[in-house]
Amino acid sequence: MMLPDGAWAQKRYQVGVCDWMVLKRQKLGEFKLAKELGCDGLEMDMGGLGRRDSFDNKMRDPEAARLFRHTADSLGMKVGAVAMSGFYGQSFAAKKSWQWLVEDCLNTMDLMQATVAFLPLGGCGNNWTDSLPLRAEVVRRLRIAGDMAHRRGKVIGIDTPLDAKGNRRLLREIGSKGIKIFYKLQTAVENRRDIVRDMKKLGAENICAIHASNTDGVWLRHDKAVDMPAVKRLLDKTGWTGWLFVERSRDVKQVRNVKANYGENVKYLKEIFEQE
Repeated sequence: MMLPDGAWAQKRYQVGVCDWMVLKRQKLGEFKLAKELGCDGLEMDMGGLGRRDSFDNKMRDPEAARLFRHTADSLGMKVGAVAMSGFYGQSFAAKKSWQWLVEDCLNTMDLMQATVAFLPLGGCGNNWTDSLPLRAEVVRRLRIAGDMAHRRGKVIGIDTPLDAKGNRRLLREIGSKGIKIFYKLQTAVENRRDIVRDMKKLGAENICAIHASNTDGVWLRHDKAVDMPAVKRLLDKTGWTGWLFVERSRDVKQVRNVKANYGENVKYLKEIFEQE
């Protein structure tokens, strides 16, 4: 049974989009667009990073932060997570300014009333999981970052190429309550893993949020690699609650049509996750 006005989603699951993927990275119009797409909120990016020492983060300007917060509140939109997507292309293990970047993210989370951050570790290179020195440095930095987050009542969710067993081991090595897994369906599919089995082995307690989309190709509704009803049944059974964000899953025949792609994917997630 579908609950009226998204009541169940507000209690258990909430659906959003990634602002950098809908071409609204830290643009004021992101909240209006998210509302038009039927979202409960969005995942705000920290801004571009490149080879610079700092994110291109508008939220360091108090007036900009006030305006963004006011606009979100006026439209009833939440910032469910803040993303450090710049680390898709940069090495977290090598970036000298990493600790300042984490602090900047935590400050932005305070301003936007978010409790979850997203940190992709792909920029560390595919060999960091096999290189003992690189892995040790990643663990050391994540332990510090996690403690920084935990002291402020927040969690940093990481995306790694590891399977459930590997992620559980990594979390034990880090040993911080401020680090969990930001589970990304695309990562599981690309590594040829059974999503439901992998999530079950990982454990709901280790997942802080979910990127509920695959790579571009077809909409989620038509994606045979993602059994979304099965994902929902697992999450229901485990008692997990939190945000599901659409990052990709665009139709390659109309990849630039933001409203069609993300509107359809949000609609589909709502159909699945607002069922009692």
